Amino acid sequence: MVNLDELKKEAKRVLEDGKVKYVIGYVKSKASNMAAPAFVTDPEEIENLIWDPTCVQNLTKFIVDEKKRKAQQKKPDTRPVAVVSKGCDSRAINVLLQEKYIERDDVFILGVACEDLGVIDEKKLAQKLKGKRFGELTFDDKKNVVATTTDGTVKVPVKEVLAERCVECQANTPLIYDVFLGEEDRRKPDAPFASVEKMESLSNKERGAFWQEQLSKCVRCYACRSTCPMCYCDECVVDTINFAVTPDTTAQEKALRIKWIERASTKSENFGYHLVRAIHLVGRCIDCGECERVCPLDIPIRFLNKKLEKTAKELFDYEPGMDTEKPALVASFKDEDPEEFIR
Repeated sequence: MVNLDELKKEAKRVLEDGKVKYVIGYVKSKASNMAAPAFVTDPEEIENLIWDPTCVQNLTKFIVDEKKRKAQQKKPDTRPVAVVSKGCDSRAINVLLQEKYIERDDVFILGVACEDLGVIDEKKLAQKLKGKRFGELTFDDKKNVVATTTDGTVKVPVKEVLAERCVECQANTPLIYDVFLGEEDRRKPDAPFASVEKMESLSNKERGAFWQEQLSKCVRCYACRSTCPMCYCDECVVDTINFAVTPDTTAQEKALRIKWIERASTKSENFGYHLVRAIHLVGRCIDCGECERVCPLDIPIRFLNKKLEKTAKELFDYEPGMDTEKPALVASFKDEDPEEFIR
């Protein structure tokens, strides 16, 4: 079990020694029962850090943001940033290292083990509480979520409110770290793709109808893209924003500027956006589930990415972010790779 005092001690040590620019961790939110990301520059504020199953967010996204900030600064602070990293988060860091987007010296990793638990799904918890509003949220030996409601306290087994990604998690212990806290546990889930298999049991017609209904809801707010640590392009291929059309823009300039997908949130354009994004995440998505969690319309985006993760595993025995020594999926091939698609 992760010792919170040890986590604070290590975070404070690297901050006081000047080894890192700042520490990215979790603190109690003033607006929600779920933990909130925090950027700590003052060693005294390290005491506010927490670690519990409400620490849902994948903090790797902020490493991407830091890289982009440095690129815009004339004299950037080249020290690494420290980040609290769960197992799934560490896979995201591995992908960024594989793709040479960051260097290992850019980040100091405070690895925390989820062990046989994980993080909770706030929506699942709300269902278990049957609409009761809850205030304080604590944990009973990490076996139960204890919610304080207007009717008293309610205990719910943690495993009944785990996020789906934790149920199918392939790395509940960080794969890469500078400091490790908790107990190492490399167990694999019995059914890592159970959620996808339910979808695969539907007929093509049923699956088509399902996605027609789900993607027609999309308002193209791009929250899924904004929270994804793998979406680090300066300009998104499906959302061109750097090219402004003025009265002086020539017809040739317009013609040479390809616009793959319209911004209108019509059904066809929504399909294009989500499918292009899913394809760009093949062999890269580490199933942190952030895209689905932040979607304001509750679109089950994770199904798309998880299906492609399963396909990569079945066809090429490839698991994203598990080993930085291996080349990226789309950057390698084997003589025995299946070629049924070639006609």
